[in-house]
Amino acid sequence: MTDARPGFRIFAHALDRTAIEAAYARWAPVYDLIFSNLLGPGRIAVAAIASRADGRILDVGVGTGLELPMFRPGARVVAVDLSEPMLKRAAVRIGRQRLAQVLGLARMDASRLAFPDASFACVVAPYLLTVAPSPEDTLDEFARVVRPGGEIVLVNHVSSPDWPLSTLESFIGERVASLLGWRVHFPWSIIGDWIDARPDMRLIDRRVLPPMGLFTLTRVERLASSGDGARRPVDGDVRPIAHA
Repeated sequence: MTDARPGFRIFAHALDRTAIEAAYARWAPVYDLIFSNLLGPGRIAVAAIASRADGRILDVGVGTGLELPMFRPGARVVAVDLSEPMLKRAAVRIGRQRLAQVLGLARMDASRLAFPDASFACVVAPYLLTVAPSPEDTLDEFARVVRPGGEIVLVNHVSSPDWPLSTLESFIGERVASLLGWRVHFPWSIIGDWIDARPDMRLIDRRVLPPMGLFTLTRVERLASSGDGARRPVDGDVRPIAHA
């Protein structure tokens, strides 16, 4: 899918699958140490919201599995990520903490999910969209696999609308995105315009989270009257890593 907005053209060149996999292979050994506290509030919020869902939950971009113990014991969670080194750490966490709420763990591209339409009551993606090469395609996949009446719950850094700061983020981000594995610059319009363009989607919550309002929680409902989306082709390297 091609989008005429300049931001998407920049994103397409800033990150690709190879760069993301390489970056997170580097991050995997130290990810928990560096990001556990910083990203903790968002993970707690996402898990609390999703745990109320009446049905299976899809956790996209699970990484090392930091939020998996936060889902209620009776939840039914399927977790996926692109990075095998990160997933191996998640598998260890699942086994060590006996996380029976995790039904399975698999390597999967967020923009080509290997699940049938309307498979989940809730899709959560903490800190994922700034990583995705095509945020719009990724959101389309979330919309496809969540059932009518279900929710998509996102946590993401959203860039300041202040012009000098936004410009600085964009300038820095274009130069370090591939190294970091995520974008520094991510305007709200990426999510907001996607919602506005989808008559089957409704924004039900948007609020900033600690620390210092760096991250935004977004809840989007798939309206019960919506039709099923078209099935996307499955990525060929999807394979299970572990099962609880």
